[in-house]
Amino acid sequence: MGSINSYKDLHIWQKGIVLVVKVYKLVKSFPQEELYALTSQIKRAAVSIPSNISEGYGRNTDKSLSHFLDISRGSLNELETQLIIAKELEFISDFDSYNEVLSLITEESKMINAFSKTLKN
Repeated sequence: MGSINSYKDLHIWQKGIVLVVKVYKLVKSFPQEELYALTSQIKRAAVSIPSNISEGYGRNTDKSLSHFLDISRGSLNELETQLIIAKELEFISDFDSYNEVLSLITEESKMINAFSKTLKN
C-alpha cells in the first residue's frame, strides 16, 4: 500500500468522514418522529462508509480491503437511496446541502472504484 501508514492516510477514508459530518448536519432538520426510523438508517449508512474502509485496511490484505470497499460502495448506494426517499417525503429543506451530499456520494463512489481497481491489478 505504498506510503500509506494508516487508514487515516487514505483519501477515500478522509472523504468518507467529511460525508458523515455533512449527512449528520443535513438530517438535523428531519421530523422528530423520524429520529429512530429513516434518520437513524441514514446515519448508520453514512458511518458505515469510512468504518468499512478502516476495517478493511486493518485486515492487512488487499483481498480483505477490496471486500470491505465493496461493502462501503453498497453503503454509499444505500445512503443515496435513503436521501432520495427523504427528499421525496419532503424531509429535506436545505437543497444546497442535499445536492452537496449527493455530489460527495458520487465523488466517493468514483474514488472507491478507482482504488478498488488498483488492488485487483
